[in-house]
Amino acid sequence: MNTVRVETDERGVATLTVDHPPINLITFEVFFELGAAIEEMARDESIRAVVIRSANPEWFLAHFDVEAIQQFPRVQPEPTEIGPYDVMCETLRTMAKPTIAVIAGRVGGGGSELALACDMRFATPEAIFNQPEVAVGILPGAGGTVRLPRLIGRSRALEVVLGCDDIDATTAEQWGWVNRVLPTDEINTFVDRLAGRIAGFAPHAVAAAKASVVRAEAGVESDLLAETVAFNDTLASDDTQDRMQRFMDAGGQTPEGERRLGELAGEL
Repeated sequence: MNTVRVETDERGVATLTVDHPPINLITFEVFFELGAAIEEMARDESIRAVVIRSANPEWFLAHFDVEAIQQFPRVQPEPTEIGPYDVMCETLRTMAKPTIAVIAGRVGGGGSELALACDMRFATPEAIFNQPEVAVGILPGAGGTVRLPRLIGRSRALEVVLGCDDIDATTAEQWGWVNRVLPTDEINTFVDRLAGRIAGFAPHAVAAAKASVVRAEAGVESDLLAETVAFNDTLASDDTQDRMQRFMDAGGQTPEGERRLGELAGEL
């Protein structure tokens, strides 16, 4: 599909751009392309820093394809290791180079969880965050219940996850969900300078410093596995199947419906 492109400059800063109109929905095809690109950037020793952004100023990444989730088996075997989406996100969290998300417009569900796995997140004032999963009868299944509490605390994470409402960029910054909110015409310059600055430092020192910070996040992988079990359990419910279909019928995964995602979730 070629929805993901990676460009690396002479400093070793790799920029991954997602371009899947109209809303950057994460279909299986987009996920496979994202996963392959992220794995390759992790392996490539010439890459010193990773920046992830969208070609669409209205959406960073919407969420995972609900129509695809509707086809998941309703009864699944007990997992013994984290799944492919979690592996992709953990690669962002643990690779030996910084990963930075530039969030303009809306980000939700699995797109939000991918951004949460990055080391740093910078947003424009227009950015809007949402974890809509509980509204459709499931729960964030790719780190939303694991990474959000570590970033913004238990109570705020529960407001996000259970409320399924839109969170504006200013609130996200105040809560620590993003590093900074920057003017739309300045954010790319700021991130480019930061990524280039880090890329110019000794790679072994950058890798060691990041690994030391990552070690402070104890228990992430086991928590991700437990989250997967809980997510799989929700799929068996008839109510879940009904809510996902109502979401689609109400305009989910259309630009019109996704622009009012928080309101739409409340209507379910």
